[in-house]
Amino acid sequence: MLLHQMGTLARSRRASSRALLRCALALLVIAAPLSVSAQTVVRVPAPVSVAQERAVDQARERVRAWLAKDNLAGASVAVGVDGDIVWAEGFGWADMEQHVPVTELTRFRIGSVSKPLSSVAVGLLYERGRIDLDAPVQTYVPSFPKKKWPISTRQLMGHVAGIRHYRGDEFLSSRHYDGVLDGLAIFANDTLLFRPGTAYSYSSYGWNLVSAVVEKAAGEPFLDFMRREVIAPLGLRHTVAEYMADIIPDRVRYYEHDEEGRLVNAPYVDNSYKWAGGGFLSTPSDLVRFGFGMLDAKVLQRKTIDLLWMPLRLESGKSTNYGLGWGVDTVDGRRVISHGGGSVGGTTSFMIFPDQRMVVAVTTNLTDAKVGPIASEVARLFESAASAGASGGNR
Repeated sequence: MLLHQMGTLARSRRASSRALLRCALALLVIAAPLSVSAQTVVRVPAPVSVAQERAVDQARERVRAWLAKDNLAGASVAVGVDGDIVWAEGFGWADMEQHVPVTELTRFRIGSVSKPLSSVAVGLLYERGRIDLDAPVQTYVPSFPKKKWPISTRQLMGHVAGIRHYRGDEFLSSRHYDGVLDGLAIFANDTLLFRPGTAYSYSSYGWNLVSAVVEKAAGEPFLDFMRREVIAPLGLRHTVAEYMADIIPDRVRYYEHDEEGRLVNAPYVDNSYKWAGGGFLSTPSDLVRFGFGMLDAKVLQRKTIDLLWMPLRLESGKSTNYGLGWGVDTVDGRRVISHGGGSVGGTTSFMIFPDQRMVVAVTTNLTDAKVGPIASEVARLFESAASAGASGGNR
């Protein structure tokens, strides 16, 4: 009888504890702000000047307004100046249903920003004499069908090889591919769009073939080489290939707008067919570290970086404004090395300003978000801060 009473008492106490816990959780949910822009996590790892603090305040205001105006789920921003990350901040929701806020560590799909990251692998193998950029791709991938004209790794990297881009719903592929060679089957038997070198036509599939070249030249799986030779030496601790079956800490949920502009869940996709073309997850802070790794020649030799950042020219002599995996342009008199990234449930802008030694990265978990203008605006604010600092605005 005594044991029965003790058991009843214990169960009653556990029930009371559970009830209290439920009440506490309910209060937290009620107290949680529903405004996307209200959810913010701030990281400022490096000392900043007064002018930079002003730029942070102004940029934060602009980003919050952008999230509200464009009805975004979440976003993350990082800015680096002279080798230091001076601002890194998350906005909105990584997971709207569970009210998980974006933080500095939140990982987003970076889409085609995977291309400049993968270009480093090509650069390393080029430096080691294991890739001839102008040799036919069949030198490294003999299983790839020969075309009417030969195509080279250089032409693939610069989007002048004539390999096609996505067709139909291919961008929404949910099939898992075990290796980079398997993914080539999507386009391997298609004819070239034009004679290589005569036109520019953006192609993520061309970069699928680049990853196969890297794999064969390295003598090991593409992702193994990327992890050991590129990602680890650059200190990109939060950059990974997105295996859909894996538990990946801090990975966002993915969203898109429906026809009425409402936020809805993006469809399930598996990007294993295009690691080099658009299959990595990262954070803006890691992308800033990547940018400084290039500016400081941390992994590649300076002459190799110059090669990657040199715009290709067509046979007509016209510049493509695109190097070997990198966009190259001049904006308002400033040299800009950049790349955008569009994914299902993600949009990214990544910009390097070599002369100002500034790197800006913006990521979102929304399909087709307009990130370019806000990234440029943030860059202008911090460039103005640098000018103010040079004229006496530092502490």
